[in-house]
Amino acid sequence: MPETFFLVAAPGLDETLAAEARAAGFNGVTLVPGGVEVAGGWPEIWRANLMLRTATRVLARVAEFRAMHLAQLDKRARKVDWASVLRPDVPVRVEATCRKSKIYHAKAATQRIERAIAETLGAPIAADAAIVVKARIEDDLCTISLDSSGESLHKRGHKTFTGKAPMRETHAAAILRMLGFDGTQAVVDPMCGSGTFVIEAAEMAAGLLPGRERDFAFQKLAAFDAQAFDKMKTTPQPEAQLRFFGSDRDQGAIQGATANARRAGVADWCRFTRSPVSELTPPDSVAPGIVVINPPWGARIGDRKMLFALYGALGQVLAQRFQGWTIGLVSPDAGLVKATGLTLSATEPAIDLGGTRVTLWRGVPG
Repeated sequence: MPETFFLVAAPGLDETLAAEARAAGFNGVTLVPGGVEVAGGWPEIWRANLMLRTATRVLARVAEFRAMHLAQLDKRARKVDWASVLRPDVPVRVEATCRKSKIYHAKAATQRIERAIAETLGAPIAADAAIVVKARIEDDLCTISLDSSGESLHKRGHKTFTGKAPMRETHAAAILRMLGFDGTQAVVDPMCGSGTFVIEAAEMAAGLLPGRERDFAFQKLAAFDAQAFDKMKTTPQPEAQLRFFGSDRDQGAIQGATANARRAGVADWCRFTRSPVSELTPPDSVAPGIVVINPPWGARIGDRKMLFALYGALGQVLAQRFQGWTIGLVSPDAGLVKATGLTLSATEPAIDLGGTRVTLWRGVPG
């Protein structure tokens, strides 16, 4: 039984992930390089995969020992109780990294650990195996973890339609949290694309668990209890409230976002309409909430020089029609943000979005 596990966060989102984990009732939540360390065994690992919206993946730590050379690594890897965590009938692959250690050859380290698993447990080794054993050797300390998630946790299983430069669900959830969204406010996205912000906000308001319909790697591990895990999936079913709105000038995006919302089970919470930014107005019968926008940056979509007019028009509409709303704008380009004419402050730290360091700009038009 692991005593601690590790939540992997996208760069810039580790503090947001730690706050989410604490709010969800996890214990021993500690910020560490690259993510968040949490106290708990398998049930808490299953729960983290199932319910945390801002985590990229969950690593279960199963062993830790010193290894100064490959022979020592081989000997101590064979003493790990692999049978308590892995099944002999399920293929496994090993990924090793070495840093500041006497063992510096990652491929050789990988081979030694693979051999230890194969010869002590009998589990087959396969390059395409879904079960991944991760070994990190740093300062001669070898930490062995299991990737309990499998596919990245941003893959909720609902978004089969994606537009240009799509926003990952984990990033969208984190940005919403950074804007103060708690499930009670209205959310508007005037450049919604595949609808990620709107759908993620609706799921949060509805109390739907992000991992409710997908599979995880831990379901193929030795300690998995299917009955106990199924009990974790019970969620309330509140009455739908139409508070989440997306618009886009592309009709294909509107159709795709609508279908994504239907698959996610939040179609009655959301409305998507084809509309240019110039026609954007606050939805009827809702109090001022949050406007969140991931506009073109020039580096991904569009010519930067042509985008100044778009940002200017967007800023004018927000200033005139959305007074009292919290505005969140995602962009790596301070010059384009300035062109909105809005008073927006940079939220730190920057966020890694598809390899680009972007900033969440926040403000409230007066």
